[in-house]
Amino acid sequence: MDFSYSPRTQDLQARVAGFMDQHIFPAEAAFNEEIEANTRAGKRWTPLQLIEGLKTKARAQGLWNLFLPESELGAGLTNQEYAPLAELMGRVPWASEVFNCSAPDTGNMETIVRYGTAEQKKRWLEPLLEGKIRSAFAMTEPDVASSDATNIESSIRRDGDDYVINGRKWWISGAGDPRCAVYIFMGKTDPEAPRHSQQSMILVPADTPGVKVLRPLPVFGYDDAPHGHCEMSFTNVRVPAGNMLLGEGRGFEIAQGRLGPGRIHHCMRLIGLAERALELMCKRASSRVAFGRKVAEQGVTRERIAEARCKIEQARLLTLKAAWMMDVAGNKTAKAEIAMIKVVAPSMACQVIDWAMQVHGGAGMCDDFPLAYFYTAARTLRFADGPDEVHRNAIAKMELGKYA
Repeated sequence: MDFSYSPRTQDLQARVAGFMDQHIFPAEAAFNEEIEANTRAGKRWTPLQLIEGLKTKARAQGLWNLFLPESELGAGLTNQEYAPLAELMGRVPWASEVFNCSAPDTGNMETIVRYGTAEQKKRWLEPLLEGKIRSAFAMTEPDVASSDATNIESSIRRDGDDYVINGRKWWISGAGDPRCAVYIFMGKTDPEAPRHSQQSMILVPADTPGVKVLRPLPVFGYDDAPHGHCEMSFTNVRVPAGNMLLGEGRGFEIAQGRLGPGRIHHCMRLIGLAERALELMCKRASSRVAFGRKVAEQGVTRERIAEARCKIEQARLLTLKAAWMMDVAGNKTAKAEIAMIKVVAPSMACQVIDWAMQVHGGAGMCDDFPLAYFYTAARTLRFADGPDEVHRNAIAKMELGKYA
């Protein structure tokens, strides 16, 4: 395995890092101020002009749609080449949207690229790639343990030339954004079919009658406006049969294809988030005095800084290995590495951010520093795309299989 970055990747790293330094980091305060101004004006769920302006700059510099692996529609980067770029974007949670590389749009675009018809690509993929619309992925349900996707109860029933959809979903990230124009909806087309052939995925335009956003769900008090994570209802939602992705009963097949790259993108960004937390930790420890000496000179602080560096480096190497295996052998072959990094990266980030918060004292708990929000994002990703327990179970089964 050779994890050295290609000249092309190094060039893009320098350009993304330069953009972050010139435009993203200086705009962090303005980002929060615009959200608060929109809130005071009664328009909290409004796209930010700051983000839209930065998108224009990023696109003009060729830093756009970098995530699509080996595709003529994006930069044509491999997963391994994209990894260090996602890490840089991850240092600020909202930065990836500026480059049109944010979830859930990235996963949805990859899904339509792989499984969509020419008509579906024309209607939905093109405007997503242009950044003209946004999208969401409707899978998780409040009434069942959705970590086992076979539990999903929502129905997709064929009626002539249409499908009729009914169900209640929640934690639908991106549904709060008024630009969200389409949902990829997962539900059962045949409850009597074999267990993993009951589910299907279908494209649902957001303006279809019967689609309703019930409420945004806060995460540790943060609502992530204007993106949001919402509870929704789908009541007798009728869409054309041509909106079905790949075919009835192929939902699990699509899910596995979609979640491989999406999972590893999260891990890449988490490494950037942890790097930023360690940077803030070191700066704070070097500037504060307690018990007659700098916090950075306290033994426990140095131990935590050292452990944080070790954990970040280990997670990065595992992420790069998973990305490399996806590139050379495919997502299916890399399933163990994908599962492992999905467990390792969020736990690592939570620990590093927690240590950084401890060094900041009370300041680490408030919004004067971004650490509290960082922790919220990292902790959430121990659930997103499957909880730790599911991935650990899969890893153990593969390990035990070697000796069966």
